[in-house]
Amino acid sequence: MNTQNSHDAHIGLDVHKETIAVAIASPERGSEIRFWGNIPNTPSSVDRFLNKAGKNSSMMLVCYEAGPCGYPLYRQLANRGIECVIVAPSRLPKSPTNRIKNDHRDAVSLARLLRAGDLTPIWVPDETHEAMRDLVRARSASKKDTKIARQRIHSMLLRAGRVYDNKPWTKRHRIWLANQKFASPSQQIAFQHYIQAHEQTQTRTDQLEQEIMRLLPAWSLYDLVIQLQALKGVALIIAVTVVAEIGDFSRFTNPKQIMAYLGLIPGEHSSGGTIRSTGITKVGNKEVRRMLYEAAWAYRSKAKVGSWMLSHTPPEVTQESKDIAWKAQQRLCYRYRSLVYRRKKSQVAITAVARELVGLMWDIAGSARLDDSRAVRDNPVRAQFARG
Repeated sequence: MNTQNSHDAHIGLDVHKETIAVAIASPERGSEIRFWGNIPNTPSSVDRFLNKAGKNSSMMLVCYEAGPCGYPLYRQLANRGIECVIVAPSRLPKSPTNRIKNDHRDAVSLARLLRAGDLTPIWVPDETHEAMRDLVRARSASKKDTKIARQRIHSMLLRAGRVYDNKPWTKRHRIWLANQKFASPSQQIAFQHYIQAHEQTQTRTDQLEQEIMRLLPAWSLYDLVIQLQALKGVALIIAVTVVAEIGDFSRFTNPKQIMAYLGLIPGEHSSGGTIRSTGITKVGNKEVRRMLYEAAWAYRSKAKVGSWMLSHTPPEVTQESKDIAWKAQQRLCYRYRSLVYRRKKSQVAITAVARELVGLMWDIAGSARLDDSRAVRDNPVRAQFARG
């Protein structure tokens, strides 16, 4: 991160649920870093601090670590016209010999690193994007609850010696479940509660998906979600989840960065002349990796645009996105078959396909931005709205 010389105060905030520790660094390197103190974490207290600090500083640069307190403080500062950055805690430079940690030291350290330009800022979503991300995460939690509810039902039936031999959770299976009877009334009540819990999780998932559909047109990344559905294996939920968790694809200058961001690149543990590769790093968002694996399984078959894709691809998908998706099919289907032919495990092959798939998503995102900028330039009405 490159800080500008125009700032006359660099402020580090160590934010907690109830308090904020404040430290202020002068713009001159090596100058004193003053610990202001602790203030309550309320909008009025933050405003009073900014009014006092603003008497001596006209151009303040503020930073704090990303954490459970979210973005209200960032938006409060932005509304006052104060530049603020939220930094990634995992990327903070730390000395291995420093074993003392408290709010005072954390705030002073943030102010010092901010002045030196050694902090890595994160991308901050707008309120609509944050709402969409909350919906996606709530749906993911609901799907996990459904899996747990189903496991409980299977476990109780297995203890009673009852096994359904056909495909589970079809209409016939649900009828079979409804017809189960236990000798003990208490067991019947317990089983019925398990069934009702399963139905409730499914209803909750359906309601969340309906809300995602309702919010989607108002989202700034709606067009990107549409274009990503040109890819084989990427339906609406996968596209929304990937875009909601990653955010703006343009912050990655090349596809290798986004692969590393999601932990899909191989790790390495080498020393001297010994070079040893490890498995993928698995840093970043676990849910996005899971969705990419799910989409990657579609490339086990031969490259083909079948009737299902033709009927389910949104009509707004551009020809350029379709061309990239077809090249992706040819490349990734061949990639999977070649890895399996070399006796690689299917999980390894799927991971390699998922890694290249997210790179192709980055390519589609770049073409979608280019098409949108052309539309704004060629359409005077859209250009007027784009200028605000």
